[in-house]
Amino acid sequence: MRILHTESSCGWGGQEIRILTEAQGFIERGHTIKLLCPVESTIYQAALERNIPVVAAPIGRKNLKNLWWLRQWLKTHIQSFDLINTHSSTDSWLVALAQQLLIEKRPIVRTRHVSSPISLNRPTHWLYQSAARHIVVTGEPLKRHLVEHNHFAAEYITSIPTGIDLQRFYPRDKATIKMELGVEGKVIGILATLRNWKGHRYLLDAFKVLSEQDPDLRLLIVGDGPQAANIENKINELNLGKKVYRVGRQANPELWLNAMDIFVLPSYGDEGVSQAVMQAMASRLPVITTAVGGMTDAVQNRQTGLLVETHSSQALIQAINELLQQPLLAQQLAAAGYQRAQDLFGITIMLDKMEMVFQSVLKQ
Repeated sequence: MRILHTESSCGWGGQEIRILTEAQGFIERGHTIKLLCPVESTIYQAALERNIPVVAAPIGRKNLKNLWWLRQWLKTHIQSFDLINTHSSTDSWLVALAQQLLIEKRPIVRTRHVSSPISLNRPTHWLYQSAARHIVVTGEPLKRHLVEHNHFAAEYITSIPTGIDLQRFYPRDKATIKMELGVEGKVIGILATLRNWKGHRYLLDAFKVLSEQDPDLRLLIVGDGPQAANIENKINELNLGKKVYRVGRQANPELWLNAMDIFVLPSYGDEGVSQAVMQAMASRLPVITTAVGGMTDAVQNRQTGLLVETHSSQALIQAINELLQQPLLAQQLAAAGYQRAQDLFGITIMLDKMEMVFQSVLKQ
């Protein structure tokens, strides 16, 4: 197949990583892939580094100038593709509208990576139910919401969790990894882009209390993002500087995950199924997270991890304390989470399912 991806986002996180992972996997399977994205976006440079064919496209904003540019580009290149896979709101609108100005069109598959609500107005209904031939979401709860809240046709929506590289994310010898990375103590960790809705501040408040109870506890924060300065200020405000490892974005997150004893992601918004949660499960870590978005596809409470309420440091304190005081429970949850990751969240499963969606659309 010949697939054109579009992405208007200039940020960096699980959505962009999934697009690139999927693109690489499809190229390895012999498909032809091209990505359109803004030249100033992080994904543009990341695609170049991964040798994924990419075109610098002014699609970061919805306006007539960008719409006309896309219309002209598609008019020239549309015969090179069998379908278009859009990923964010802006590029989805631009592609849908640009195709209305063309005689020759291609079917659109819209991938929704997040759980933010979709408007109930008629233009949005047209975008999803008429302009797009199929919708892919990253978790079953997201699909249920679109069917029940937006009244979208269930037969045109498929849930496909993001695949993770199980050859990269797996359990390693914790003591050796900690020594190599210079990490000491019992480590509570989070791997996430530093956005406010990832819940870092609630974890920091919880850790302040926990570290006073157990001086051997340490907090490991992996990731970078727009909240970096605020998080650093919060660490200083709580006088946690000597107990918190804040290491920024890392090229080898699989090693940093193995330096953790407990993984926590207290997110309260816009999640599909967090890749970091699945990576932690694949690394055989006990996981504490929330039931936002599609997270319950990965974590079943007290079976493959612990689910806590959002916006609550007290809930985090209780859950972390439970795992610290009951190591057997922590081991059982980690083992069950590891098995679930092996069974459901490998890259091959994601690629197989995406191929089936694309092939089904092309047969229609």
